[in-house]
Amino acid sequence: MRIEGQKIAVLMESDFYEPEILYYQRRFAEEGGEVHFLTRLWGNDRIVFRGHEYRMPFEVDESFEDMGEYDLKEYGAVIVPSGIVADRLRYTDDVDKLPPAALFLRRAFADPAIIKGIICHGMWLAAPIPSVVRGRRAVVHNNLLGDLRNMGGVYIDEDVVVDDDLVTARTGNHCHLFARTIIDQLALRAPRNA
Repeated sequence: MRIEGQKIAVLMESDFYEPEILYYQRRFAEEGGEVHFLTRLWGNDRIVFRGHEYRMPFEVDESFEDMGEYDLKEYGAVIVPSGIVADRLRYTDDVDKLPPAALFLRRAFADPAIIKGIICHGMWLAAPIPSVVRGRRAVVHNNLLGDLRNMGGVYIDEDVVVDDDLVTARTGNHCHLFARTIIDQLALRAPRNA
């Protein structure tokens, strides 16, 4: 149990990649991590999202909206998954304001103690806040190569890339390598018992 008691946030919306989300649900828990699926609840107590491949239902009842500074600091990692999740989360009611999920991600990036995990098309959520990846090494799905370069990111042709507190992975099918890397990074950062 290498990450005993550490909290991991996974952002959620519809059109998620089912094998990836189910893998995180079990793999992080297997190492002692506490996985929380967070979304924008739009004033609801809970929302049932549907997966992209199999239309699998997945209920989420925790929100990143209104999460206080100290609540955010309780998380060891914040993950933006693959699929169309990031695209849906970057919706904003007011085009003159950043999407709430992008604001949340920017807050996570402001804290170097939190590992930021972005896989596949998850990089779409960083598009409104390009400064968080500017000059940083990352990998994305091949379809987002231009997006990463336009944000000023440095593309590395590897399946998983670690740049300090940022862990990126190529596709949802690399979720096992991505999760293992995040677990390794969390374990490295965990306080050691004397």
